[in-house]
Amino acid sequence: MASINRQSPQEAHKLVSEQGYTYVDVRTEQEYAAGHPTGALNVPVALAAPGGMQPNPDFIRVMSALFAKDAKIVVGCKAGGRSLRAAEMLGNAGFSSVVDQRAGFDGPRDPAGRVIEAGWAPAGLPVESATPGGSYAELKQKAG
Repeated sequence: MASINRQSPQEAHKLVSEQGYTYVDVRTEQEYAAGHPTGALNVPVALAAPGGMQPNPDFIRVMSALFAKDAKIVVGCKAGGRSLRAAEMLGNAGFSSVVDQRAGFDGPRDPAGRVIEAGWAPAGLPVESATPGGSYAELKQKAG
């Protein structure tokens, strides 16, 4: 598979606002509901479980039902780790226009807890707490 195209929050915002990309927030439903990029859809790559985070077994199935393989997609998470994994999974599943928003919603941190790169929200990009039709429950139902 080709290398992952990783972009800053500002670059990702430009892709969404000017080039027709769809932002897919791959964080948990709870994280998404607490705030996400304006217009983002929620398809978690991992789900909260009693023993910690577990891979979402329906991730590729739901994404494949919602998007064509050549759809323009930006994936983002909290700090860049889950979205990189999601971008790799999508690429391996045949998606050809996936961009990883590398800094996530909050931004990655160094071992001391300092933010290394401002994420979507700290960068001052548009945020909302509800996108009509964008929740995972709605998207999973739509995917069948």
